Formats: sequence, structure tokens, C-alpha cells
Amino acid sequence: MGVIDEVKQRTDIAEIVGQHVHLTKAGRTLRGLCPFHSEKHPSFFVYPEQQSWHCFGCNTGGDVFSFIMKKQGIDFGDTLRLLAQRAGVALSQRFSQDAGRDEKERLYQVNEAATRYFHDLLLNSPDAKKARDYVASRGLSSKTVVDFQLGFGANKWEGLKQHLTDMGYSEKELLEAGLIVEAEGKTHDRFRNKLLFPIHDLKGRTVGFGSRVLDDSLPKYINSPQTPVFDKSSSLYGINLAAAAIRQQDTAVIVEGYMDVITAHQSGFNNVVASMGTSVTEKQISTLKRLTRNIAIALDADAAGEEATMRNIGYENMFDVEMKFVILPKGKDPDDVITENTQTWQDLVAKALPVVDYTFNRDEALVVDRLLPIVAEIENDLRRDRYLTKLEKLTGIRYDKLEAATKALRAGQKAKKPMAEAVARAVQPIRSSPLEEYCLALLLQHPELKAQSEGLLPEYFENSENREIFIAWQQANDLSSLKDKLDPAIWEHLDLLITKNLPPNQIEQKYADCGLNLRKKHLQNLAARTAEALASEAERGGTAAELAKLEEQGIEVSMQLGELFTQRRRTQLSSKGGEK
Repeated sequence: MGVIDEVKQRTDIAEIVGQHVHLTKAGRTLRGLCPFHSEKHPSFFVYPEQQSWHCFGCNTGGDVFSFIMKKQGIDFGDTLRLLAQRAGVALSQRFSQDAGRDEKERLYQVNEAATRYFHDLLLNSPDAKKARDYVASRGLSSKTVVDFQLGFGANKWEGLKQHLTDMGYSEKELLEAGLIVEAEGKTHDRFRNKLLFPIHDLKGRTVGFGSRVLDDSLPKYINSPQTPVFDKSSSLYGINLAAAAIRQQDTAVIVEGYMDVITAHQSGFNNVVASMGTSVTEKQISTLKRLTRNIAIALDADAAGEEATMRNIGYENMFDVEMKFVILPKGKDPDDVITENTQTWQDLVAKALPVVDYTFNRDEALVVDRLLPIVAEIENDLRRDRYLTKLEKLTGIRYDKLEAATKALRAGQKAKKPMAEAVARAVQPIRSSPLEEYCLALLLQHPELKAQSEGLLPEYFENSENREIFIAWQQANDLSSLKDKLDPAIWEHLDLLITKNLPPNQIEQKYADCGLNLRKKHLQNLAARTAEALASEAERGGTAAELAKLEEQGIEVSMQLGELFTQRRRTQLSSKGGEK
């Protein structure tokens, strides 16, 4: 059994999807609101028996790999590593992409084990009652606690240390991960008698922890130290849960604290992340730019000071993003605003000011001396013109003089441009699919079939590894370039397909039959799922519009199947005619 199959066998899609979507039983299936598009009535289904999912609103689906890839915005290899880590499947050195990956993988794994330990204590330990009371006092639901994997560090010197060393992790690894500290030649747990906030990266890996004391001791918040996998200046709390919403809404909102993020997500504002009390950094903006070019920073009215303002204008120029300020009522943080009135939060975000506009309104004395050099750095001509026009109205200085000063500044900045550009660049078995693999093997072993593959679509391949290979094959010129386009995690599966024993006769006819059968299988699966969804919707008492939409989809699939059978019949008759 290959490692991909082993991971799938040890992974339950319902459990994985259930961490991101609230699922309810619907016959033999599970259903919920789609995490990939906005909807009021659930059109997202999980099929435990087939270990697959399908959304009738998006008209897309796949296996557990495709779900995680789409939800977290990561590639197949990183998804395999994430699911393998969860399933306890060891990956071979072959899947490593750099010399330090093995060491880092161990740190991700020990952090994940610590997360499970802390989370279990919060849910079940009698010693965690104070932590549970605090969580309840903040109005957090049980789903939110699970989604964010909140935990509790017991008031014991070596509770976590003993647990993890019993699992086979060394003290050296625990020290390197920042989970224990060394003092006077002895080591003990770092996070004791604290509420724990696991911190994840964009790929969903646990990189470190934040913590809050449960009494009046100081400091109130303690984070993991710098480690090979955790850098506070580049981390964003909640990014793993917010990535999909940021992409969908094309906006990211940055707040300061853990509870700000948690409250926002619980209230449906899923595009919120936190800088964890630090100033927003270049690395954090660089991470967010992969998801959106629209970034809003929610700041206390006193915190939006001159230094922070100027720095964020610099980020806007450096990364070619749109930076805005969400100015909160004095003395309130996002958690307070959202808890009191979600509509107020929505209004504040909607009225967020571009950072340069905010600076214009805030301190006229700074405008020319401090702001004009930053405006001069703006590469976008239209945006630069807009700010110069605003500057003219504010200061009374003629546009042509401001423009001339800007040109002079831009000429002086050319020497610095290369540096700025460098920074800016800065469980249950799944059904195998012999038909998918046979079709791919034909295509891989017979390049001449590429001219006949126009009717074959990626969605016909439900297994993610097969879909990844087919998409890469469409883009590649030969097997060598194909391999370069694939993550090393798929090379083993690719090699099996390339070396699969295929009889050499009637290749074109076999491929034509295979293509038709693959499309038929796809349509039949879709027809069955549509019928099941229709029955579930009718039982639930769905609206006439929802039922009509599903019925229309069912009719469309039936028509496509009818056309396919007609095409198949013609092909068979033509083949028989040629034999005479």
C-alpha cells in the first residue's frame, strides 16, 4: 500500500470536514453550509461511504485531499504532510524538499501532540474548571473551542513533559519547540496554569502557542519563544481558519489579540486574523498578499499613531496592496465592539479609511514634510495622482508644484528601488479508482493520445492524486517536465502509472472507451448524489426554489447521460461496421 492510500485509510472525511463545517445527518449522508461560498440553505454534502464530498452550489467536489487543499489554500504535498501528521503516518525522506524538513516536521508533530494534550485537559480535566469558567464567561461556544483547539496547561511542573516523552519525543525536541524551559540544569513545562491558544501557519501546522494567565499575575500573555518553526513577527493568529474567507471576500482584517479573532469568527466574521499584540510586519503583509490585496487594520483610536501610520503606508507601496484603518471607538477593542453589536463592527469595517487618507485627516502639519516622500514612492500613477490632488486641496499648494517635488523625490529614490523590490518578493478506507488510473496510464504511456484528450476534464478524476497528475499532464510537454510540476509526494503514484502493464493493441480504441466510461462514472455519481440530495431536501421541507434547483440539476445530468449513451451506441455501431 502506498503512503497516500495509507493516509486515506486512516482518515475519516466526516471528521476532517466536521472541523470546518457544522454537519447534520441526512439519510446516509451528512450536510452543511458550504465553506466555499455564501449560502443560507445547505447544499454541501459529505458521503462517508465513498469518503467524498460535493457542493451543489459550487458544483464541485472530491476527496478529503481536495477539501483540505481548497479550504486551506495549500498544495497536494503539504496536504499529504498535514493529513499524515494527523493520522500518525510516517513519511519517507523522499518527500522532503529541504535538508531541514525532517527536523521541522518533528517540531510540527510535537506541537500537534501538545495541542491535543492541552485541548483534552481543557475539555475534561477537573483542574481546568477555572479555565472553562473563563471561556464560558467570554461567551465562547463549544464549537468555537474545538475549532480553535483551545487548551489548558495544568499547574504541574512536568505534566506535558512527561506526556510527550512517553510518546517518544526527546527533551531536546521539547526544548527546541519551546514547550519546556531549562533552569539550573533541570527542565519543566513552560505553560502552566494557563489558557492555551495554539498558533497555526497558513498550511494548518501548529507552529507555537500563546497563553493567558488565569489570575492577576504578570505578564498576562506569554507566547512560545522563537523556534525553527515559530517566528512571531511572521505569524498571524487564525490564518489557517481565515484563509478561505479572506480569498472569498477579497479582504483581510488584522486585529491585535487572540480573543478578538475568536469572537470575530464565532460571530461570522471569518476573514479576521491577529498580529498577536505586535506591530504589523512586512512578513505578515507578505503572507496576506498571497490571499488578497485588500488589508484593513483595526486599531484603537490611540494606537493609530504617526509611526504605525507611516509604516503601513510604506507597506502599501512596497507590496502594492490597499491598506486601510478601521478606527474603533475609544477604549474598545474588536472583541468589545462585536460582542456589543455585530452591525457596528460591520459598519466600521465598511467605512475603513485608506491609510494615506487617514493621515491627511489626522495631522495636516505632517502632510508635506512626512507624507510627500511616501506618496512619491507610489508606483500606481492613478493612486499617486489621487493623493496629490487631495494634498493640493488640503495644503493650498498648487498641483504642479507638488508634482514637481514628487518627481524630484522619485528620481532620488531610484537607487533604493532594487532593495524595496527584493523585500516585496520577499481511519476509513477510500474507494480506489482503477478506471481513473487505467485512463491516466494510457495517457502517460502513449503521448500520441494527447490530441484526443480534449473531452476529458479534471473533475472526472475524484481522487486528488489522479486529478493532480492529469492537470500537470495537460500542461507538460514530456514526462520529465511533468515530474517537475508535481510534488515529490506524488512521484511514487506517478511511477506506478508509468510502469503499469498495458497490452499494446488497440490503444486508441481503449482510450476512447476509457474516456467515455470515466465520464459516465462521473455523471452517474453526480446523478445519484443529486437524487439523494433531492430526497434529503424534500424530507427536510426545503423551499420550492431549492427543490426546483436540484430537480433542474438532475434533469441536466440525465440529459448528459442520455447524450453519452447515444454517443457510445454510435461508437459501437461504427466499430462493428469497420469490422465487416
